[in-house]
Amino acid sequence: MSTALPLAAGETRPAGAAPLDQVVLATGVVVVLSALLGWALVGHRTGRNRFFARLVAWFERLPAFRGVAGWATLPLMLAMVSLITALLGMYWDIALHIGVGRDEGPLANPAHYPILLGLFGLSASGAIACTLPTAEQAGPAALRVSRRWRMPVGGVLLTGAGAYALLGFPLDDVWHRLFGQDVTLWGPTHLMLIGGAGLSLVAMAVLLEEGTDRSVAPDASTRRRHYLMRVGVTGGMLIGLSVFQAEWDFGVPQFRLVLHPLLIAVAAGLSLVTARLWLGRGGALAAVGFYVLVRGGVSVVVGPWVIGELWSAIPLYVVEALCVEAAALVVARRPLRLGVVSGLLIGTVGFAGEHAWTQAVFPLPWTSDVLVEGVLLAVVGGVAGGVLGALLVMGLEGTLPRRALVRVLFAAAVLAIAAGVVDGLRTTRPDDLTASLELATESRGEADTTDATVRFDRPPVVGEEPAWLTITAWQGGGSQGLHVAPLREISPTVWETTEPMPVGGTWKTMVRLQDGRDIAALPVFLPSDRALGEDVVAARDATRSFAGEKSILQRELDDDIPAWLWTVAGLVVLLCSTVLVLALGWGVSRYHRLASSHHRAATRTGVAA
Repeated sequence: MSTALPLAAGETRPAGAAPLDQVVLATGVVVVLSALLGWALVGHRTGRNRFFARLVAWFERLPAFRGVAGWATLPLMLAMVSLITALLGMYWDIALHIGVGRDEGPLANPAHYPILLGLFGLSASGAIACTLPTAEQAGPAALRVSRRWRMPVGGVLLTGAGAYALLGFPLDDVWHRLFGQDVTLWGPTHLMLIGGAGLSLVAMAVLLEEGTDRSVAPDASTRRRHYLMRVGVTGGMLIGLSVFQAEWDFGVPQFRLVLHPLLIAVAAGLSLVTARLWLGRGGALAAVGFYVLVRGGVSVVVGPWVIGELWSAIPLYVVEALCVEAAALVVARRPLRLGVVSGLLIGTVGFAGEHAWTQAVFPLPWTSDVLVEGVLLAVVGGVAGGVLGALLVMGLEGTLPRRALVRVLFAAAVLAIAAGVVDGLRTTRPDDLTASLELATESRGEADTTDATVRFDRPPVVGEEPAWLTITAWQGGGSQGLHVAPLREISPTVWETTEPMPVGGTWKTMVRLQDGRDIAALPVFLPSDRALGEDVVAARDATRSFAGEKSILQRELDDDIPAWLWTVAGLVVLLCSTVLVLALGWGVSRYHRLASSHHRAATRTGVAA
């Protein structure tokens, strides 16, 4: 078979930034919507526009929301709907990029519309929350703008988180203009999108507390309504923090497998400890129920049965919820101790539960390669997340310990999570590893598949088994555009395919290896790409070298960009993310510090433990 095909036969979609007309149009739509929203909100503050006043009154008349002020209920419901809309668009977008590849611009990808709409709605909900209440209604933690206008701190935090997420959309285009298209969820501007959206649930928790009516003692019906709203917030928090794991959900993570248990443990520790302390007995299980309903529903809608894209697995979190509930039977009255004990159980017993679940449903099940380091990172993530969850609820209920201790615990938990992520991101490449491909048949058309034997020049696996050694093929088109299948060991240096692999059309097919810290890939078939100036890598019998897999998975990245520019751009995003995290901590601390004593007491008795 020829090793070269004309570039005209390959990919022609742009590999860098979006066309300027699409960028201008998308930006213009957001600007117009923002101007209309601003006009309506100014009209509300000046009394010229009664639209929001009527809407608030309508929410306050609804039995389902009685006991929570309408000025808080309206933005909370808008934020929740917006988050679910963005979540649907995000998983749709990820599935499209995995199954089809890069898109031609923000308006050429249908998944971008719900993302953009959802993130705008999230930012708008914060602005609405800041504008609707009177100075007396806003609560003791509100920020003073003028004598007649004070903004609730939850609204300020929600505005910041939403704006940060929405800002990631135009910055993503700037990033592509500088560095090419990074086809990974963990691109820095992509992390802005999901980080701002996921962390907005902390702001929503504060806003819900600020809007709760404590003028009268709650009856059983009111407590049930508050319980359900808290379930939505904590379950949403679990969903938001789980989006960071999406590449593992589909089976094409571009980072080490040990990050998966770490991320699951952080999400479980923070969300489920929050749920148990804030909701009372059964709260962790209730949050998981909401998570499974919404996140599982998104998989169904995005998948082959409805929209027609790729299916994604979901972590289960049931064992972790049971761990938190069990720990609470002993230490429920000591929130920080509950966070630590729950984190330890999540990192060990919860790890075992998710390990079994990955064997059943995930394309890349956890292996012995990640057991030791995976458990250690899961314990670190579980404990850090549990401590943060405990601090959050103690802040909402006015029971935080002295400020110095809170700062130490908060900083230690955030730094522990950051250290775990950095450890998971540290990779190496095996030196001079080569392999000979022996294909059962040669490719003769776009729908070709073939089996193969892979003969390594030395054993590729150091321990008992690798994290993964697979044939991975992606971007073959639509709901059938992903193929992940393990290689079967014949001898330490000879492995063979377990399923025929695609080797034609738009498929990018490779042997992927992750063993310990080593991550590398060997190309089997890559199509020509006119936009990148890349020729075809033909599927044929050949001896090839393993390379850094990013050069294959992310062919679109520009290799000629100076390292300092990438470093500076990454540090800017990191700085912005750090500011958001610190702002959320400040907001919870402010709410705790300025809430009145009777407010705190009412909050503690609002939902019986």
